[in-house]
Amino acid sequence: MIPNIQINELLTYNNPVIIDIRSNQSYNNNHIDGSINIPYEKLIIDPIKYLNRNTKYFIYCQKGITSKKVCSILYNQGYNVVNINGGYEEWIMKK
Repeated sequence: MIPNIQINELLTYNNPVIIDIRSNQSYNNNHIDGSINIPYEKLIIDPIKYLNRNTKYFIYCQKGITSKKVCSILYNQGYNVVNINGGYEEWIMKK
């Protein structure tokens, strides 16, 4: 089972590594503070280029649907990933 987290839980972490898997354009329009942008196509094709198996990553998309699928793929490859429920839209509502 893929770990999930709510936005308000995420805010309690000290310097979490947050990955925005949306397009560069969506990320440039706005994003969760402190997140880095790695579009999901790049991330799932070559995760070893972007991720370290010893680091915990919090991953989000627009609504949390695509990020859940991406987390499932990465989790099954041995990466420590957590899906952010509700994605960017949830973050905007909690901001």
